[in-house]
Amino acid sequence: MASEQSSNQSVERAAAVLRAFLSGRPELRVSDVAKATGLGTSTASRLLATLESLEFVERDEVSGLYRLGTAPITLGGVALNQHPVHREARQVAQDLAAALGLGVNVAIRRGDSMFYLLNFEGRLAPRSFVLTGQRKPLYATGIGKCLLLALTAEERRTLLPSMYGFTSHTISTHQKLDEELAACAARGYATEVEELAFGRACVAAPIRDQTGGIAAAISISGPLSAIDLPAREAELARTVIETADSISIALGYVGPMYLAGAR
Repeated sequence: MASEQSSNQSVERAAAVLRAFLSGRPELRVSDVAKATGLGTSTASRLLATLESLEFVERDEVSGLYRLGTAPITLGGVALNQHPVHREARQVAQDLAAALGLGVNVAIRRGDSMFYLLNFEGRLAPRSFVLTGQRKPLYATGIGKCLLLALTAEERRTLLPSMYGFTSHTISTHQKLDEELAACAARGYATEVEELAFGRACVAAPIRDQTGGIAAAISISGPLSAIDLPAREAELARTVIETADSISIALGYVGPMYLAGAR
């Protein structure tokens, strides 16, 4: 029993070391990892050395700083290829991004956040970083609003006891969120305009699986000037709903479609 507990503790510590690299800083000192994990410096150093030997981290020989290695990339690629939503949505999303010149994103819910499964950027909506694997708040994104449609009002209040205002447009009360989601459900799609970040907007629709439940959501996104929602909302809504429905069908969904909501 003691040996099993020790093994579990070692796994938890190694996972904590890897999570330290989620802070947004690409390279960390041993002392940075120790501070982030609460581990002693010698313990953090030993764990980093072991993780380096397994290619989970790499050490810069000049600076001595650590960064994530190739093993997480390999595991992430395998996990994505095995995920049914990613498998069915990838080519569709890539083609749509190329056709529109805008960003196309697919995400699932993980706890109180949305988790990006894939992201393609069109020529009008370039990014200097990859969204895949990142988490964003449910209540401040079009995809997140679609995912919240799977929950009751009571479940939403339990999941989101408070809502931080990222901009002056962010929904910050459950009354407003309830009203927004009711509108989303009625028309079959969600919108988000500068609720998470200034200068960006999106249109999103839910993706359903063979059970009829909301398994994921897809969005078309971009800078305000490129997406031009005042002029193109109906057009983009119909497109994102049609795309979501095609992915839903590929996942085994046989229920009603929501094209009428985009009129």
